[in-house]
Amino acid sequence: MAEPELDVGQRVPPSDPRGRRRDPLWQRLARGAGELLVTAGFVLLLFVVYEVYVTDLLNDRQQDQLSEEIQQQWADQPPAAPGTPIVEQGAPGVGEPLAVLHVPRLGEDWSRVVLEGTAEDQLSQGPGHYVGTALPGQVGNLALAGHRVGKGSPFLDADQLLPGDPIVVETADAWYVYRVLGGAATGDYAADPSGVPGQQIVAPSDVSVIAPTPGGAEATQAYLTLTTCHPKYSARQRLIVHAVLDGAGISKADDPDGPPELEG
Repeated sequence: MAEPELDVGQRVPPSDPRGRRRDPLWQRLARGAGELLVTAGFVLLLFVVYEVYVTDLLNDRQQDQLSEEIQQQWADQPPAAPGTPIVEQGAPGVGEPLAVLHVPRLGEDWSRVVLEGTAEDQLSQGPGHYVGTALPGQVGNLALAGHRVGKGSPFLDADQLLPGDPIVVETADAWYVYRVLGGAATGDYAADPSGVPGQQIVAPSDVSVIAPTPGGAEATQAYLTLTTCHPKYSARQRLIVHAVLDGAGISKADDPDGPPELEG
């Protein structure tokens, strides 16, 4: 049988030395780009899993170690002399434990050790205390920062805190109960007569939220401020929660198990 003749102008597809046909250049480039995108997507997925889940698991271990460390430090401290005000304490060195934060709204047993400092080295371990802001129980603004997602996600659900909710700060000698500002009956964050809102969203550059009086300057009361990223999975803005000290601190000598607010 005679071989079929080629039409005039018909081109023979190029082939590699092994005799296989080679795809056109554009198809090879498209296939290569697709493979790169799939690989990049897979790497990005692994990064997200690491940041959101793996770092949370690692942080749980760090928090367990920090909890043991701070409890041992407190146990080794000599008891305060009778009549010594419980708010008289100095700040620890940067990176050292300062206090234990308890937020019943975020979980029955929710607690985190707070470190001095807000650099990533501290925030990767837990909430951090803005250096220079008030200490627990002191007049001024006890300002704390924490990650929203990843690295333990301490403030993941900070937006769920409602006016009147207790935030308990534990130190070596005392418990301090702060309450989220606003109208507890109405849920209105802006209802406090002080004018300080219980919750607000601000730009990252707005440092007035950690002023001695949030949004102002002169220290008149003992405030507590939580700052974290907003919205979740973004650092575009900051979610702020403001609370005010409810009464005086409670001495651990009088109540070693803590105030009833810890029961939720």
